[in-house]
Amino acid sequence: MLIHPWDAATDDTEWQEWLAAHDFGQLAVNGPAGAPPMVQPTHFVYDPARREAITHLARPNPLWRALEERPTVLLSVVDDYVFIPGPWQAEEDDPPEHGVPTSFYAAVQLTCTAHVVDDPEAKAALLQRQLGHFQPEGGSAPVAAGQAPYGRQLSGIRGLRLEVREVRAKFKYAGKRSDGVRQRMAERLAQRNGPGDAAARGHQERRGSTLPGTAR
Repeated sequence: MLIHPWDAATDDTEWQEWLAAHDFGQLAVNGPAGAPPMVQPTHFVYDPARREAITHLARPNPLWRALEERPTVLLSVVDDYVFIPGPWQAEEDDPPEHGVPTSFYAAVQLTCTAHVVDDPEAKAALLQRQLGHFQPEGGSAPVAAGQAPYGRQLSGIRGLRLEVREVRAKFKYAGKRSDGVRQRMAERLAQRNGPGDAAARGHQERRGSTLPGTAR
């Protein structure tokens, strides 16, 4: 994905905090020789301290053969996206109809080396980490190999540790536009108040002008 300087993450904290709250993505895997690439929607947990993402998939999933042959994968997460009508983007001295439509969105792409987890105890530990993230309030039995209620079900899944090799993060929210144009966009987003508009407005106001050489 193309990342202009004004759309780049200001630092690692920005994309890591966003990713912590956006834990559903698309796992893209190169297919076996002669087969098309595969894309698997999945929940995941990203651990910045270990620099890895973890997930699990059903054992019959066709991705496993592809992962064994080509373990380099891409975990892509996109959200907080909205369509911006052309007149909203028009420069202050230009006619509204000269504005060009665009999209606002946040995206993080993790290039990873996939490690398959088959050991029952290791799978149980991986699932317990996921459960702690997605269900911090508890209420479910611990995940333990050989113990009810999950022990017998562990054989039906395989775990995945995605060792992160590269991170590409983009926050496309009018970072190169003038203060007046960005203020207009924020007002129009508030007025429209459609799906994603509040999140997009929050990103835009938080980031402000992100042109190279300006304060962020």
